[in-house]
Amino acid sequence: MRTLNDYFLTARLADVSAASSVNIAIPDDGKIIKIISVLGGAITTANSAVTSAINGTAVTGGSFTVAHTSSAAGDIDTAEPTAANSVKEGDYLTITSDGGSSTSQPLDITVIIRR
Repeated sequence: MRTLNDYFLTARLADVSAASSVNIAIPDDGKIIKIISVLGGAITTANSAVTSAINGTAVTGGSFTVAHTSSAAGDIDTAEPTAANSVKEGDYLTITSDGGSSTSQPLDITVIIRR
C-alpha cells in the first residue's frame, strides 16, 4: 500500500539490449523504496543486468535482472533498495542496462520514492 508521502518518477530505456542508461532528475528529498520495470517485448540470447546509482554512487539492492528465458511484453522486474538510497532535491538517478541481451526492446521504469 502506498502512502501520500510516496511519489513516482518514470523513465524509459529505449533498448534494454544495448549498453545504455537514462538519468532521472530528483525533485524532492526521500528514499528510493522500489524500482519497477516492465519489458516491451521478448529479448533473446542472454539476460540484461540493470543497475541504479544516485549521483554516480551505486544504490545497494537497486539492481535487477531482466531474464531472456520465456521473456515477453509485460514482464515485470523489481528491486527494493536497502541502503545508499537516500535522495535530495537536485540529485539524479541513473538507470543502466549492461546490454547483455539481444533483440531491441524498450524497458519502462517506475521509481517509488518515500518522503
